[in-house]
Amino acid sequence: MRSVLLRLYHTLPARARTVAASMHGLLLRHWRYGPETERLVEEALERDRWSPEQWSSSREQRLAYMLHRAATRVPYYSNHWAARRRRGDHASWEYIEHWPILDKESLRANPRAFLADDCAPRSMYRDHTSGTSGTPLDLWCSRTTVRAWYALFEARVRRWYGVSRFDRWAILGGQLVTAATQRRPPYWVWNAGLRQLYMSSYHLSPHAIPAYLDALIRYRVKYVLGYSSALDALAREAVAAGRTDVRLAVAIANAEPLLEHQREAISAAFGCPVRETYGMAETVAAASECEFGVLHQWPEVGWIEVLEDGRPVVPGKAGELVCTTLLNTDMPLIRYHVGDRGATEDRGRSCGCGRALPILRGIEGRSDDVLYTPDGRRVGRLDPVFKGGLPLREAQVIQETLDLVRLRYVPAPGFQSVHGRVLVQRLQERLGRIHVVLEEVSQIPRTRNGKFRAVICELSRAERAQVHAGR
Repeated sequence: MRSVLLRLYHTLPARARTVAASMHGLLLRHWRYGPETERLVEEALERDRWSPEQWSSSREQRLAYMLHRAATRVPYYSNHWAARRRRGDHASWEYIEHWPILDKESLRANPRAFLADDCAPRSMYRDHTSGTSGTPLDLWCSRTTVRAWYALFEARVRRWYGVSRFDRWAILGGQLVTAATQRRPPYWVWNAGLRQLYMSSYHLSPHAIPAYLDALIRYRVKYVLGYSSALDALAREAVAAGRTDVRLAVAIANAEPLLEHQREAISAAFGCPVRETYGMAETVAAASECEFGVLHQWPEVGWIEVLEDGRPVVPGKAGELVCTTLLNTDMPLIRYHVGDRGATEDRGRSCGCGRALPILRGIEGRSDDVLYTPDGRRVGRLDPVFKGGLPLREAQVIQETLDLVRLRYVPAPGFQSVHGRVLVQRLQERLGRIHVVLEEVSQIPRTRNGKFRAVICELSRAERAQVHAGR
C-alpha cells in the first residue's frame, strides 16, 4: 500500500505534493503533540538537573518494570524464558545480564512477536523504517509513547538550541519527496502541518545546491536538521559560491556521526552552532549535544551497555552499544544490538552546562565500519585524516583486505597530488603499513535511504574474528 501511494504521490504536480505532504503533516502533528506536551517538556527540562542518585533510582525501577513486562507479556521473550526453564536453566529474568542479546534480524523476522499481548496494533502508530542496510523494519508504539518521545525531542533538541516546533525549519533526509530522476527544482516539499521544508538528500549535486540555498531563504527557515554529510555538502557549496545570505539559528546533525571537519564547514557557511544528536527509530537510546560540546544521554529512553566480545568495558572505552528500551512499554526491546560503537563517560564527570544527564562520550560509527589492522587493532573514527582544510568535497574509506584500503574522494578546486600523499600518510599512520589506493570519483554513492557511509569494512566476519584473536 505504501509503494502504491508513493507512486501516486510522484505523479502529482508540485503544488499537489505540497497539499499531500501538509495533510500528512497534520496527521503526524496530531500523533506527536497534544494538550500534555508543554507539561512533558517542562518536566523533562526539570529532570535535566536531577542528581545521579535520582537518575539511578528512577532508571533501575523502570528497568525492573520493563524486564518484568517483557518476560511475562511479550511473546518472543515469554517463549524464550519458558524454553530455558524446560531445559532446567534457572537464571532469573530479573537480572539484565541474564538476557540474550537481540539482533536486528530476529526483530525483522517477526516484529509482532515483540508486541505486548495486551496491545492493539491497529490503534498504535506504526513506523516502517529501513535503517542503514535498507532492510525493512516494522515498529509500533502507542500515542502516549509517541508524545513522550517528541516532548523529549522538543526539550533536549529544540529548547536547548533556542528554537521550537513553532519555528519554520528544514530537514535534509532520505524520504523521496520528489522523484529520484528529477533534474530540476523543486527538490523539496513544504509540509505546512509541521512547518517543515523537507529537502531531498538524494539531489544534493553541486549544480542543484544553489536552488536549495534559495529555498531556505524563500521559506524563511530558521534552523536545519539533517544527515551530517548532507549538511556538509550544502555548506561547502555555499562557501565555494561565496553565499553569505543563508544564516541559521542552529544546524542539527542526525543519523550519521558528525565529523569535526564537517562541523567546521557547516558552522562557517551558516554562521551558527552545529549540534550533534544520536538516536534510532527503535527508540532504545538517544542523546543530544549541549552548548559545551558534550553529548548527553536521554536516560528516560534507554539503558545503554557498552560491550566488547560480549563483556562490559570500562567507562571511556569504546565498544558495541547494546540498549534496552525504557520508554516504549508496548514493544520493549531488551539488550538490543543497535549496530553502533561508542563509549560512555564515568558517572562522576560533570559538565559545564550544569546538567547532570549521563554523558555519551562519542559515537564512532557503525560496528561494521570499524577497520582492522594487521597487528590486531580496531580503528574507529578516521575523521582526523581529513582535517586541516584539505580541498575535498567528500571522501570514503573502504577496507577491501587486511592490507589494502581504497580511498574514494571527490576533489574540490585546488586539490593537488600533494594532498593525496597527505591522505595516504595519515591513513598509514593510523592503520600501519598498508597499501592505500586513491580513487578520484565525481560522487560517492549513498545507501538506499540516502545516508552517507564514510568508512566501510569489507572483511568477512571470519577474517575479523581471526584478526581480533591475533592469528
